[in-house]
Formats: sequence, structure tokens, C-alpha cells
Amino acid sequence: MYPYYRNDGYPYHPAQPMYDPYVYPQAYSAMPHDGLERQNFIQGQATWTEGGNVTQCGIPWSYSQYMTAAVSTNSPYQCGQTIKVRNPQTSRVIIVTVVDTVPGTPATRINLHRRAFEALGANPSVGVINVTFQPSPELEQEKWGKYLLEVTQVAYPNYNVTDYNFIERTQPAANQVKETYEYSLQSPQEQIKVRGTVTYNPRTDRIVSFDIKEVS
Repeated sequence: MYPYYRNDGYPYHPAQPMYDPYVYPQAYSAMPHDGLERQNFIQGQATWTEGGNVTQCGIPWSYSQYMTAAVSTNSPYQCGQTIKVRNPQTSRVIIVTVVDTVPGTPATRINLHRRAFEALGANPSVGVINVTFQPSPELEQEKWGKYLLEVTQVAYPNYNVTDYNFIERTQPAANQVKETYEYSLQSPQEQIKVRGTVTYNPRTDRIVSFDIKEVS
């Protein structure tokens, strides 16, 4: 399907309204980074796009198995940031990466790649759905957790990562730090958990080893 283009050059599907009929002025408030408390979900709407060859962030729409999105230039989200998006109608949750920005749209609008839109259980013919979303501060502040997320998404191309948890950080040697994370993955047939570990040298910030495996 070839996308249509608005006056600002951004692709959109003709079934999508170009501007929000409703704006939800819910506050954006950060929670402490303690692995337990998380930011409140923000109500908004999601549309979809096939993406394009050029993005404002310099990150391709194909990044992380097309689990990508564009946000308003008025939103608090930045290029490369991860956002957790939930479809209340299907209860499906996905984690997307911001790869593009759109001027002149409300901060409560997120434009997902079509594959991400479909991963929420939404039919592209609908064009626009109500969603809730929140940034993922725990993952953002844990660089290696985000790295393992990307590895997991590549290793399981038919699954969507719906949640994550930091498990532990240990120091097996004087020049080594080991971090462990757990990811929840969902496919049309099943839900699985994958545990990822990465060992790195904190002095050079170079990886010594990493591993991912399915856990019960």
C-alpha cells in the first residue's frame, strides 16, 4: 500500500484523520527509577503509517522488527526513546522505539508503523484507535537492558515484546559486571518469557559476552 502525504511531507493512511478531534490533557509525570513504580499511562490515539526512507531521527522504520513510531514535536519523547503502548480494547501491549517526529500534531497522538499497529490487534482499515501509552524509563536508563531487548526482538521476529523486568546486577570479576533482564513475548499462538544476560567491562564499556534463553 502506498501512503498518502500531507502538506508537511509525512505519510498517512487516508482512513486516518489528520488531526485529533479530542486531546487528553493528562499530565506527564516521572516516577522514581526503582524498578517497581512506573509512569502513569497517558490516554491518546494511535494511527499508522508504512513509514518512509528518511526519518527526522535518522533511525529507519525497520528498526526493531518495525516496532517503531513517530511522535509529535510537541511531545516530551525523544528520538530513540522506547514507549509502551496498550490497546484497551484487546489488552495487547507493545514496546516501540521513536524513529520520527511530526510537526503540528497533538502530543497525545502517536503514529505507529503498520506492523506495530497490527500487533496491537487493530485492523489497519480502522485507521485510528484509542490507546494508552507511557515512556519506559527503567529500560531507557538501563543501556544494556535496551541492547538485550533489541537482540531479543531480532531473535524472535514473530513475537512482540510486551513487558520487561530488571532481574539483577552482579560483579563476577573486578573488571566485569553482569546484568540480567527478563522479557515477556507474545505471538498469536503463545506467550513466552526470555531471559537475557550481558557481561561487560565497566572501564571500557565493551561487551565480554551475552546470552538469551527461554524460561518457564
